[in-house]
Amino acid sequence: MTASVVVVGAGPRGTGFLERLAANLPVLYGDQPLDVHLVDPHPPGGGRIWREEQSPLLWMNSMAEDVTMFTDETVRQEGPVRPGPTLAEWAGIDGQTFPSRQAQGAYLRWVYEEAVAALGPAVTVHEHRTRVLRIGGPREGRQRVWLEGRAEPLSADLVVLTLGHLDAEPDAEQRELADFADRHGLVHLPPDFTADADLSALRPGEPVIVRGFGLAFVDLMVLLTEGRGGRYDESGTYHPSGREPVLHVGSRRGVPYHSKIGYTWQGERPPLPRFFGPDAVDALLKRPGRPDFRRDVWPLIDKELGFAHYHRLFTAHPGRTAVDWPDFEEKYAAADAGSPELHALVAAAVPDPADRLDLEALDHPLDGVRFASSDALQDGLRAYITQDLTRRHDRAHSPDLAVFLGLLSVYGQLLRLGDVGGWWHGFFSYLASGPPGPRLRQLLALSDAGVVRFLGAGITVERDEDKGVFRAGGASVPGEWTEARALVEARLPEPSLERTRSPLLRALHRDGAEVSASGLLSVDPADGRVLDREGRPHPRRFALGPHTTARASGAFTRPRTGGPAFAQNDACARAALSFLRDLACRPLSA
Repeated sequence: MTASVVVVGAGPRGTGFLERLAANLPVLYGDQPLDVHLVDPHPPGGGRIWREEQSPLLWMNSMAEDVTMFTDETVRQEGPVRPGPTLAEWAGIDGQTFPSRQAQGAYLRWVYEEAVAALGPAVTVHEHRTRVLRIGGPREGRQRVWLEGRAEPLSADLVVLTLGHLDAEPDAEQRELADFADRHGLVHLPPDFTADADLSALRPGEPVIVRGFGLAFVDLMVLLTEGRGGRYDESGTYHPSGREPVLHVGSRRGVPYHSKIGYTWQGERPPLPRFFGPDAVDALLKRPGRPDFRRDVWPLIDKELGFAHYHRLFTAHPGRTAVDWPDFEEKYAAADAGSPELHALVAAAVPDPADRLDLEALDHPLDGVRFASSDALQDGLRAYITQDLTRRHDRAHSPDLAVFLGLLSVYGQLLRLGDVGGWWHGFFSYLASGPPGPRLRQLLALSDAGVVRFLGAGITVERDEDKGVFRAGGASVPGEWTEARALVEARLPEPSLERTRSPLLRALHRDGAEVSASGLLSVDPADGRVLDREGRPHPRRFALGPHTTARASGAFTRPRTGGPAFAQNDACARAALSFLRDLACRPLSA
């Protein structure tokens, strides 16, 4: 009987797994026959999020030169390095541009086709444009995989789940908001992928309350402005089409994610990891009980990011420091994170407070800031965004890029700790995965044109039963409220195996798969095997991607940054191939 693997999910993670399967197959499995079944209702390569059939106005959130699907020697993996082109090299475009998602979808389709070809003639790939409903079968035997629209299940020796981001049923608050909207004839759009949301009910000229100021908001902004016929002239001024609604946007922080940094690295890199590396993670894992993120992990991250920041400041901008780097480094290493001694050291060594790293202040930029009126808030937010754009495109502030590299290093270490909660992922995205600079310049133009209005920080949404409208207010302008007949939750659904719309994951949960406190599928960080509620790894079921406790940073990997997601794909592919090889060597009676 031919060995068989079912891969559920044909997007970037499924494609990356196939690339690693092909790279490791000659050594670990040879030329034995193998069936690979790829199941996804969306096109292989791009999958749902990166499919080519979406608005050309939507951009990637990374520069073309910063996107690769291929490993290099910086990846800590056992399998062979198989180099390949970045998106910029493959498409022949300027590496500093932010390409469309359509372009990325075409690149991913090519990578998928290359991976399939590299599997060789002994491997047959079967594409199934449908969904997996459930998986059955004993731990010690072949798995049965039921597909929507197919009576008989697929039989598989192994199943690999590469499902990507998950849809979720609304939580209690969203159900209440939806019920209120239904009763009063209002529009309520719950958390969703913006490109998939039906925006037609948002009427021209009418106010829309938008809760969320991250990347989902940027997509919403684009589709409701340029997507409705508006345009920017050569000076950057926005000329409305008249079909735009008025977007009143606020969030917990009250500001958009920081702009992508608009320059490349030059000079000496900070030697990372330093304070949060494998030894530190080993020590955390050896402690009794699960490490507490704020108490045990965050101080190490704080110190690691501070080290990256000050290493760059002292080595690239020594004129803004008051002591020599070796002296500072020695004392910095000896001081506890957040301690008075560390604060005193930094204050003495770095004269300008603007050159010091304060992560708590970065996370809460409007805390304690109050504006006299809504108009004053608009001026204040425009000044904040302009300042952020200027800083993120000025090499004089290159310690910001060092902190970005530190964030990538930290993420690579956190994978071994499993689920660390949702706050860290939000903080990472806010600092390191913000919109391209041109998008924030467009936001400023839309604010000038009156198409976007800022609500500020600490946004709350209320339901006014008497008036039959939504009301939004925040801490930035106390006592001022905005009313609207439409509310958009501009963010992705929170991961939740209890509320997921995936029948496959609901069934896995019912059958005993372990779920983390944040609603993620628990997996062994070493190779992605799915864990049950006793912590046992399933010998025949694997999972990779953002629906798991070993989710990696961002959607794609920058060249020469270690690529933790690549290492995960490699470890999973090698474990799968080793299992299949050993299975083929067993006596028939086994």
